[in-house]
Amino acid sequence: MQKSATKTTTKNKYLTTTALFAALICVTTAYIFHIPFGVNGGYVHIGDSLIYLAASILPTPYAMAAAAIGGLFADLLTAPAWAIFTFIIKALVASTFTSKHTNIVNKRNIIALFAAAIISILGYYIAEVILYGNAAAAVLFRVNVNIKSDGFQNAGSGKNANVSGEDPVKCDFFSLFGKDIYP
Repeated sequence: MQKSATKTTTKNKYLTTTALFAALICVTTAYIFHIPFGVNGGYVHIGDSLIYLAASILPTPYAMAAAAIGGLFADLLTAPAWAIFTFIIKALVASTFTSKHTNIVNKRNIIALFAAAIISILGYYIAEVILYGNAAAAVLFRVNVNIKSDGFQNAGSGKNANVSGEDPVKCDFFSLFGKDIYP
């Protein structure tokens, strides 16, 4: 009888913590501290850090649920077209972390940060292919990568971060891929 009560108490603690993390992930992703990023309406937010923390504290199935549900509701509130993709991507991101070590910061969780970045980039690229089509997704990916690599370096310098290096008003579709493919 005692083991059953302890098991139920532990499960209730995990469910409660999962629900709290899902709510925190939703609110911080949807409303708190956004930095616009890319050309497709994306943004950098602190919700992902809560996903990483939840995944480092909770057992994997609970962490995946907190990440997926929190991200899903954030997107339902702000960008519904992305909701189902975010649900899948955030669950996969949480699955890379572990809570089996005594320390949150451990070798696997450090490596998981890089794996999470790769899963997010590829996952949202696939989502863009599905939502916008293959050619548009390639353009958006190329522009987003350029903004990542160049935009922050030029922040505050008065330079525009665009692929062609030209005035952004004059930047056309083909200049995103380079001069060699002009028709």
